[in-house]
Amino acid sequence: MSRIDTESKRKLREMGAATLVDALQAQDDALTMGMAFEERIKLAVDDAHAAFTHAKVDGLIRRAGLRYPDADLRSLDLIEARGLDRGVIAQLGTCQFIARARNVVFQGFTGSGKSYLGSALAKQACQHRYRAHYIRMPDLEESWATARDKPAGKEKWLRKHAAFTLLVIDEWLLDPPTSEVRSMLLELLERRYDTTSTAFCTQYAKKDWHQRLGGGVHADAIMDRIVHNTIWIETGSTNMREHTQAHA
Repeated sequence: MSRIDTESKRKLREMGAATLVDALQAQDDALTMGMAFEERIKLAVDDAHAAFTHAKVDGLIRRAGLRYPDADLRSLDLIEARGLDRGVIAQLGTCQFIARARNVVFQGFTGSGKSYLGSALAKQACQHRYRAHYIRMPDLEESWATARDKPAGKEKWLRKHAAFTLLVIDEWLLDPPTSEVRSMLLELLERRYDTTSTAFCTQYAKKDWHQRLGGGVHADAIMDRIVHNTIWIETGSTNMREHTQAHA
């Protein structure tokens, strides 16, 4: 295929087809010699689509705010020793739970790898081209406090955080939330209920949540929007920080 002239390249890039231009330009004439025009175009489109998808996924991962950007569900250490179920982890990797708007809870001792699993889950969602966001509970509360003092800040903040297809909240209930934060959580989880997925990384077993949420109707309502459609995964007591340092 002859090289594309400068004006045609300009027009293609102006139309947002830069990846196609690059794919056409990168074709090796020696390798594609003898191929029909349609076949060479199809090859270029396939290459351009792969590059476009890769760039989109990279952008989603970059914007997800992962605590561990290199986290990967496919390369978890000590799965059996930690009591993790390979089948459940593999199922999470398909992201079918997102299509079904199910939640996920990673619960276990300090250092048992909850944050890593939360990051890995968010990254896997990005690789399936879902919008994911990872945030620690203290940072979630701080951003809410900042937003609520701005004009229409509460509504904008709630719309933003309700829109993530997967929201991973780390350090869930590490500190008991204030009444203001409980009201925010109820509204946020109500907007996300049955339409998106939320993952929680926490030290506390489900039996302790109600008390840490302050008891009463707010605690009832918040838990009602979490517990009924949730995959619960215990991360065990193995200290993965010590394991990682020992094998560094």
